[in-house]
Amino acid sequence: MSSKERPTLGGTRIKTRKRNIAAPLDPAAFADAVVQIYLDNAGDLELIAKSIESSDLNFSRYGDTFFEASSLNAWVVFTGGRTQPGTTKADEGDRHPYSVLESEPRREVIIPSVIYIQKILRRRPFLIKNLENVMRRFLQSLELFEENERKKLAIFTALAFSQKLSGLPPETVFQPMLKDNLVGKGLVLSFITEFFKEYLIDNSLDDLISILKRGKVEDNLLDFFPAAKRTEECFSEHFTKEGLVALVEYNEKKIFEVKLKDMKSALTTQITEETDISEVIETVKQRVKDAKLPDVEVVRILWDVIMDAVQWSGKNQQQNANAALRQVKTWAELLNAFCTNGKLELELIYKVQMQCYEDAKLMKLFTEIVRSLYDQDVLAEDTILHWFRKGTNPKGRQTFVKALEPFVKWLEEAEEED
Repeated sequence: MSSKERPTLGGTRIKTRKRNIAAPLDPAAFADAVVQIYLDNAGDLELIAKSIESSDLNFSRYGDTFFEASSLNAWVVFTGGRTQPGTTKADEGDRHPYSVLESEPRREVIIPSVIYIQKILRRRPFLIKNLENVMRRFLQSLELFEENERKKLAIFTALAFSQKLSGLPPETVFQPMLKDNLVGKGLVLSFITEFFKEYLIDNSLDDLISILKRGKVEDNLLDFFPAAKRTEECFSEHFTKEGLVALVEYNEKKIFEVKLKDMKSALTTQITEETDISEVIETVKQRVKDAKLPDVEVVRILWDVIMDAVQWSGKNQQQNANAALRQVKTWAELLNAFCTNGKLELELIYKVQMQCYEDAKLMKLFTEIVRSLYDQDVLAEDTILHWFRKGTNPKGRQTFVKALEPFVKWLEEAEEED
């Protein structure tokens, strides 16, 4: 070879990088294969589960398709086969008659499907997310199903929660349904009513409330109602008619607690800002009227708010005592405006008793507070004597009765002189 000739790569093959060519998706074939397993086992879910376990179907790729092939809206488990896009009408391909929506709307018929899905998820936990995705889409499409089919879905969902089915966090069920068009048509209320009734067969109201809290809807149950019916009266009427009286009572209690909290917040602001007592009294009266609050609760709130506003002085017992008694004297007129009978006066004494028992700063002030309330005409002599002789709250009673003896003796002597 001449020195001027350049070396060549003659006879050497240049390797090119191979591309990873993915097989095209074929959810229809997958759905049809699962349907065939149903048909081959005549709907026996135990045998179907075993057949699926031993099959070579690519569940990792077609996880959603097992429940719903997103491109074909094919609900193999729920509808029995493929359906036309955006509908629940039958599409081409084999179908089986053992799906949830083909079954009767009874829990004993539907619960085997729930248990079957649980078995599948235990063996293939990666499908949990697929079930969650599918249920979300399913519940957002309630209007595509007939009333009877929505009832079956509600029963299935309730049983799924009762069985603690993996892949169904409460927010997956409740939040997707709160679409204006679904709520406005009453579809959500109908669904959630069936859900509540079915779930409470096996579970307590506390269990239901726990699910609602996790689903972030516990404080917004009226959101399930169409806008025109979003009132407390409609809520009570609807669920009472459906036999869910316990839920109605729970909701009424919760609304009551919210009203108390709002009233307490408003009073705290006024008392902290030292608003004129006559204005505070009018505020209380108006809120009592609007919220229909019982007089006993009003007295309890007033005492709590008044004492919460006391400026305590660390460990200085005398200063704390002076501050508490000064507060009682300052707001005695407010208490007097609502302690209008012996029963309410007695309730106030019980509130004083409980706070003095629970708060070490006030333990030795019970007698002085009672006497101050007597001097300000908030507590009548008969009420104090009744508490002393027949009081029923045992907390700290023995100590407080003994401390109050000199004052009671003075009252009794004054009564004899009169």
